[in-house]
Amino acid sequence: MDALAADLNARYADADASEILSAAMDPRLGLRTAAISSFGAESAVLLDLIARENVATPVIFLETGQHFLQTLQYRGELTQRLGLTDVRVVVPNVEEKASLDPKDDLWRTDADACCDLRKVRPLARASAGFNALITGRKRFQTSSRSKLMPFEVIDGALRINPLANWAAEDIETWLEARDLPRHPLSEQGFASIGCWPCTRAVQSGEDARAGRWSGMDKTECGIHFGRRQAVGA
Repeated sequence: MDALAADLNARYADADASEILSAAMDPRLGLRTAAISSFGAESAVLLDLIARENVATPVIFLETGQHFLQTLQYRGELTQRLGLTDVRVVVPNVEEKASLDPKDDLWRTDADACCDLRKVRPLARASAGFNALITGRKRFQTSSRSKLMPFEVIDGALRINPLANWAAEDIETWLEARDLPRHPLSEQGFASIGCWPCTRAVQSGEDARAGRWSGMDKTECGIHFGRRQAVGA
């Protein structure tokens, strides 16, 4: 898989998002591909691109049990608008949750463990049948993503990042040009939207993801680190 990622990056490093998706979903590659989506502030762009390629592409939504109600409503709206036919709602393991977070307040004491329980583990289970996952990550979002390539390998599976080299202005342009619905919280200053306990609106001049895990030494939930790194193995 490393060789495939290197070859695809050599050919498509500067390609547009549609070309990257088309290349990654070429049947000749024999990949079993799904997308990961939070149905957050910028998710409509990636999902629109995917729908234009194939509306039957599986889309994994990690239902942590702590999403904003507006996110769940938006998921339904976008799914219908784009005609997506295989959105898979994935929840935490019931027994693990009862053991590790019976009061739904693990985020207060250990946000990493909370993300591992509600996102990293469920994604590992849900993605077991796939060897390629499409994500909406972009270089401009955080310093840790500044060198993100369109293709990478995590836990032996190909990660496809069609929007890696997009700027915030590109996202806005696409949303407007395609007349895509916005997340209801976007107009309230939420530039990046995750679970309600660990998400706030951003202030003028702040980084787009400054509202995620504000006040904590944390910038990622862990699903893009790989299972072993996310749990500190």
